[in-house]
Amino acid sequence: MPSNRALKKIAFLSLIAVIPVFVFSIWSLTGKPEDKAENTHTLASETAATPAPETTGAAGKTDIAEQKATPDTYSTPASLGDQPFASSLAGTHIDGSLKADSNGNLIVNLETRDFFDYFLNTVGEVSPEKSLAEIERLARESLPPQAAEQALALLDQYLSYKESALTLGSQNLDPGRQHDPRYQLEMLKSALTDLKQLRRNSFDPNTHDAFFGLEEAYGEYTLASLDIQQRTDLSPEAKATLQEWHRQQLPDVIRRTETRMMADGERYQQRQKALADASSPQDAGEQLRDMGVDPAQTAEVVAYLEEREQFEQRFEQYRRELASLDQSGVTREDRAAMETRLLQQHFEDEQSRTWAKLRALETQSP
Repeated sequence: MPSNRALKKIAFLSLIAVIPVFVFSIWSLTGKPEDKAENTHTLASETAATPAPETTGAAGKTDIAEQKATPDTYSTPASLGDQPFASSLAGTHIDGSLKADSNGNLIVNLETRDFFDYFLNTVGEVSPEKSLAEIERLARESLPPQAAEQALALLDQYLSYKESALTLGSQNLDPGRQHDPRYQLEMLKSALTDLKQLRRNSFDPNTHDAFFGLEEAYGEYTLASLDIQQRTDLSPEAKATLQEWHRQQLPDVIRRTETRMMADGERYQQRQKALADASSPQDAGEQLRDMGVDPAQTAEVVAYLEEREQFEQRFEQYRRELASLDQSGVTREDRAAMETRLLQQHFEDEQSRTWAKLRALETQSP
């Protein structure tokens, strides 16, 4: 089980969401759970039938063997049930899992790290001991004894890394240069380099790759993209070419997602331009249909634009009548009552009346 040292430091490590800003998280970009298993290995005992390179670390000396086609035979559950130990987890599925192969060895991949973080992020809502106890309970109930011990040893190792990462991220920026984009980029590059070195020192190569390989690849890509955009000696075409080259160096799972996101962004910009350039809601609808937008979505957009167009027409009439009140010389009390009647006359519901009042205040601003 995790060491006493790990139990003590989990109290502040539970702010583990507070990983330094330079950590480039891509959990939302890795797609389906099976995509996360691309970087995978098994923790095998020293007496395993298949020998493997020897490594040492906080988890002790362990043999590492690449996972072959051995099917998973053990896994932690996907849910904590109707009454999880922390109320914030109600209605959620466990992010990640602990798995063991048919030989009883822990399978280490990105889901292992996600599993640890899912529970550790509850500290503050529950005690550190409770969070760690839940990890231990599920490991011991779901995995063979050997795999459970390997998982808990790896957890202790992961906690030690978290402590060092928080210390690493505490360095301050130079106040005189912190708003300089080039300085910011230099600091990001230095920080990512230091973080990668810390990870290499904290984990064996296979675990390092399984836990952080995709994240670091995307981090390098992000920094390269920022560097390209800041260069003044390149034409827009050259920048686009270099950006595409770096994109092609990404692992397949990230490249597919990044390409899809870029395509979605381009489509979004095209649609926004169509809306801005359209002469009428109907014209906007025609352009969206030509772009292949779903008919139901197009109809919703057209209906919204028609509603906004009608609002603008009513507001313009309302604004003119307000201006005539200003010139009529009525008292402040009478004006307030007349303004209320005008609102009710031109706008049927409370929401549109609120919009009209806010819009009127904006038009009165210098």
